[in-house]
Amino acid sequence: MPTADELINARTTDQLASVMADAGSGRSSTIAGCGTALEGLAFSRRVTTVKEAVLADLPDDYPAFAAVIRAALRQPAFTGWMTFPVNAAVAERALARGVFEAALDLLADLTPRLTAEAAVRPFLHRDLPRALRTALEWTGHPDPHVRRLASEGTRPRLPWAPRLPALVIDPTPALPVLDALYRDPSDYVRRSVANHLNDISRDHPGTAVAAAARWLADPALTTPGLVHHGLRTLVKAGRRDALALLGHDPDAPLRVAGPDIWTPEVRIGDHLAFGYGVTNTGPRTVRVAVDYVVHHRKANGALMPKVFKLTTRSLAPGESWSGVRRHSLRPVSTRRYHPGVHRVQLQVNGRLHGVGHFTLRVPGEAARTGPAPTLRHQADEAGR
Repeated sequence: MPTADELINARTTDQLASVMADAGSGRSSTIAGCGTALEGLAFSRRVTTVKEAVLADLPDDYPAFAAVIRAALRQPAFTGWMTFPVNAAVAERALARGVFEAALDLLADLTPRLTAEAAVRPFLHRDLPRALRTALEWTGHPDPHVRRLASEGTRPRLPWAPRLPALVIDPTPALPVLDALYRDPSDYVRRSVANHLNDISRDHPGTAVAAAARWLADPALTTPGLVHHGLRTLVKAGRRDALALLGHDPDAPLRVAGPDIWTPEVRIGDHLAFGYGVTNTGPRTVRVAVDYVVHHRKANGALMPKVFKLTTRSLAPGESWSGVRRHSLRPVSTRRYHPGVHRVQLQVNGRLHGVGHFTLRVPGEAARTGPAPTLRHQADEAGR
């Protein structure tokens, strides 16, 4: 993932200052000079710093301010991350001057340069019904970037942006936007709809399942895939109504083997390997969703479960399927690993099966022991 410095830096502000000067801003010295103040700042603070510079350099009057932005849009150089703080400046200047729909129209024109999803959220905070009316209009826009803005901007839990408390409490006012977009021809737009549905599922699982069921009753060819992605959190949580909607019977007759731990000791930075198998012991074909749960050890010694996707497939009566999973324990920014005994379980159609243990060690403490996966098993797993 790019660093804050790679996204917005002094080079970005120099380019933005040049664009704004060519667009008739009158001055761009504050934008040009703020690049030196970005060193060491987190991404959000960089956005705020450049946004304030834009507000300082551009006209205070909103129509004149917007005219400069629209002139900048005529320049191909005005694109990418330099537009992100400009979007934020549009929202702040517009709402301070009592401008609403005209500013949302401007953000719709800006979003193809780099998504304006974060900048529409202040309007949703200010007047939710009014902003949602515009978002619903965007669902019919010819540009997929604008249609996506309708879904992404109204997500209750959009990453990199403040939550929308009103839609966290009650997501139903935004459902007409999703209803208008779930069959969109653009995968870019449909992916946003799925992520929005997943946001809803975290707080209102019944609402998410009901929406998904409604879409599956009037689907496009792409709808099953969208619904599967949108309900992924509920599937991992073993939610029965979500599993049933996707064709996974939690009570199906299955025999589950494993997890068989191949690497009982793993160094941080290496891989856990384990085997697994599922057999359909019933008389009908069964669709199985196979996940696995790693119970990570925390600093205080407690175990915290995290569910990971493994596969989804159909098994005919008597059919078996097995494989080997290699799970990376390389440090990442979103998870800190602690040494000690960890636990692994399989989760098939929402039900937990088996328990395996492995010891996570710091580098140099102990070598990994136990049989390594054979080339045949590695090739089998790569083909799953």
